[in-house]
Amino acid sequence: MVLPIDTLIAWFSQVFWSLLRVGGFIMVVPIFGNQLVSPRIKMALSLAIAIPLASMLTPMPRLDVLDLGLLLEVALQLFAGVGLGFATMVFFQLFVIAGQFIGMQMGLGFAAMVDPGNGVQVTALSQFFLMLVTLTFLAVNGHLVLLEVLIAGFKAFPNGISVSTPELALAIAGLGGWMFVGGVLVALPAVISLLVVNLAFGVMSRSAPQLNVFSLGFPFSLVFGLVIVWFSLQGWMPQFDRFSGELLEFSSLWMR
Repeated sequence: MVLPIDTLIAWFSQVFWSLLRVGGFIMVVPIFGNQLVSPRIKMALSLAIAIPLASMLTPMPRLDVLDLGLLLEVALQLFAGVGLGFATMVFFQLFVIAGQFIGMQMGLGFAAMVDPGNGVQVTALSQFFLMLVTLTFLAVNGHLVLLEVLIAGFKAFPNGISVSTPELALAIAGLGGWMFVGGVLVALPAVISLLVVNLAFGVMSRSAPQLNVFSLGFPFSLVFGLVIVWFSLQGWMPQFDRFSGELLEFSSLWMR
């Protein structure tokens, strides 16, 4: 069977445009886009999603003619995929920041370990929160929901996204504030409880100066901190549901 060259160019163009957006998303999104995943696996996964997706798209610009408009379209497709992956990464880092706040209050600032996904130093509690949010995200099929958002946005708006550039830039800039506010809200109960414990040790040091507060306070703060974190995990799912819902609300920029 001999296929006409025009048919091959049209098919390759469809796969190329879908691969740009899907590949940008896979290269940035947590779990699939971290440093532990080989680039060959990322490319294979992107192709496995992009090839079936190409058959569902409306006809895209052909690649046999190169011009400035075509390069702009390439940038838009990459930006659409990378933007959705970046928003998901911010959602994961929200819980990492919460772990940093709690770990510093517990005295675990020196107990830092390398985050293998990002290659940075984080506290052990932050790494625990990162693993917990990753497993919860996979358990509720959050990765499949994000793929549905990506595909739905591609079907609705094959040439980029629907919002204007200033609105999108403002929304992405607001993700930074959302990440820090969310991290504080997640860590606030544990931080306030540990603050009460430290205040109690401060009163003890004033009433009984002969006690070595530094030798007693650190193990007590560590034990109380672990107990408080254990009790605070009862509210993990409501917090996860709230912030994941806000992530999906932001992701609606790719669909509306």
